[in-house]
Amino acid sequence: MSDHKFFDESTEQSQIKARIVAKYFWAWAKVIIPTAKKKGNRIAYMDLFAGAGRYKDGTISTPLLVLKTAIADEDMKQMLVTYFNDGDAGNASSLQRAIDDLPGIEKLRYKPTVDNKEVGAEIVQMFSKMNLVPTFFFVDPWGYKGLSLSLINAALKNWGCDCVFFFNYNRINMALNNDIVREHMNVLFGAERADTVRQKLNGLSPYERETLIVEEISLALKEMGVRFVLPFSFQNEVGKRTTHHLIFASKDFRGYDIMKGIMAQESSEYTQGVASFEYSPASENLRLLFELTRPLDDLEGMLLQEFAGRTLTVQDIYEQHSVGRPYVQRNYKQLLTAMEAAGKIIVDPPANLRRKKKGTVTLADHVRVAFPKRSAQ
Repeated sequence: MSDHKFFDESTEQSQIKARIVAKYFWAWAKVIIPTAKKKGNRIAYMDLFAGAGRYKDGTISTPLLVLKTAIADEDMKQMLVTYFNDGDAGNASSLQRAIDDLPGIEKLRYKPTVDNKEVGAEIVQMFSKMNLVPTFFFVDPWGYKGLSLSLINAALKNWGCDCVFFFNYNRINMALNNDIVREHMNVLFGAERADTVRQKLNGLSPYERETLIVEEISLALKEMGVRFVLPFSFQNEVGKRTTHHLIFASKDFRGYDIMKGIMAQESSEYTQGVASFEYSPASENLRLLFELTRPLDDLEGMLLQEFAGRTLTVQDIYEQHSVGRPYVQRNYKQLLTAMEAAGKIIVDPPANLRRKKKGTVTLADHVRVAFPKRSAQ
């Protein structure tokens, strides 16, 4: 295999993963840059398992996508600091050459750093001691070695820092009860939680196992103060088994909102306009299965119950209710508009006083919504 290339081919799943990361990096940077200009004039992107830069078929991977974005943007050219690491010396060398060959790379104020370290306690300690500028971390291990709660915690300790990490569910599911890699699982979940997970897994179906494992890693992050955790799952070729997840972690709702929109767009299925937050190569053959659920109908019932007797803005409803649920902002606006037309809620100002856009009455973030009190049983 050429030093300039890695993996046999760029699969559709790997392209979607790279696209999600690259889209979020762009959106994140545009939100962060105005404030960062007042706080040191730097932002950063760090990829701890960066690979060699190109697939064997020539497709560029995430590091080069990020650098191409920076080269094309005037602010990023002056502000972006990049750090790429790979524990394989051949990959690190190949990535360095791929970066050096990238047209316009000399326009970046800060030359990209390529490192060759094993991701473990040393790197965690390094980040823990640093006062990080606003940084977007991508942690994409081939398996699970190097991925730990302490690493994610260190990455998110400063303002403006967000993280996306690769959660190899298929391998982690098999490793949890494997004593040979027990310590890796203890580092990933925390020793006490890992033991609890092992006990709970007994007798569970494959779907229940996946739900439990992803829920437990999400709860572990939230216990560290990571308020917003958002998983995106990838299915195998027949759409019957999850192979891995891409998990977003942030302490800020704005980042969560942006990533939710991106992951929703990359989902392979929608039901009533609600995204599945998964990619399945077999989704074209499974449309009937997805249509058997009606998530917007479920959402209406939840809103009427949770906000009964209360008046809130559209934005407040979205922020308070959407975390941990598959709904994006347009789902709430679509449903609230329909509920208003059906007389189920009172909206101020009402539809006849709100402006129209392309023939549709708009529902701005500041519009207030009054929910009826619960009827006496």
